[in-house]
Amino acid sequence: MPTEHPALSALGRFFLITLGALLFALAFAWCFDPARIGFGGFTGVGQIVNGFFPAVPVGAVVIVLNIPLFFLSWRLLGSRMLFSSLYAMLCSSLFIDVLEELFHFRAMDKVPACAAGSVLVGVGLGLVILQGATTGGSDLLARLLKLKIAWLPMGKLLLCVDLVVILAGALAFGSVESGIYGLMGLFLSTAVMDKMLYGLDTAKVAYIISTKPQEVTDGIVHRLHRGVTLLAGQGGWSGGTREVLLCAFKQRQIVEVKALVKGIDPEAFIIVCNAQEVLGHGFQVYQEKGI
Repeated sequence: MPTEHPALSALGRFFLITLGALLFALAFAWCFDPARIGFGGFTGVGQIVNGFFPAVPVGAVVIVLNIPLFFLSWRLLGSRMLFSSLYAMLCSSLFIDVLEELFHFRAMDKVPACAAGSVLVGVGLGLVILQGATTGGSDLLARLLKLKIAWLPMGKLLLCVDLVVILAGALAFGSVESGIYGLMGLFLSTAVMDKMLYGLDTAKVAYIISTKPQEVTDGIVHRLHRGVTLLAGQGGWSGGTREVLLCAFKQRQIVEVKALVKGIDPEAFIIVCNAQEVLGHGFQVYQEKGI
């Protein structure tokens, strides 16, 4: 089977990082900043500084604040991720300043600004983080915290880090409304980002109790090409023993699984659950420092 050339693979990664950084910058310059909605992270700090000193570009503040953080992160994250993150941070910061200088976006109503901006931020950051990078600032802090608090999703970590900056922005602007919409945007963007990171490759897990376990197993293995694990079960009321079939499969196969099982055993009992993450053959590959 032919493999992708390393140079093309790297080029694709940096294209997606650039696209993600552009979406992030567009969200800030087009939606959040003109509407004076509080923004999290170092970009939010830059927004506050720019509010008091308009001559100081937001992107320049972000770059200056990130310098010590990148030095701190060098040994913890490794050179590859740090280089990608440095590139993403520079792109997003420069895009912010260039977009604001070229277009001078007019403020839209806070509701559509918050909604559109949050989706753009979530998708943009999701693209960047999926390529093993961050845009620096709170994203990088969240990525560092992820190494210690591995069980907490990236979006939730980012929410905790950004919360303080948004509240500070509301105080700086003297606007409770700015803080409220900023918090709404933060919750929405982190939800979108978590969906990007953990929900695009959605999987399901089915527990199947059937009087024909071998026929169902053969059907799933040979017709759907999915593995089945047989668990020993016991009926709580009857006390009888029977096998419980455990099967993980992709979201798109849910109709096929149910049809196959019910076609073999119409009386089969099926429990289908969402699986946030499945590691192994046919699904995701485990990475020691993965998200």
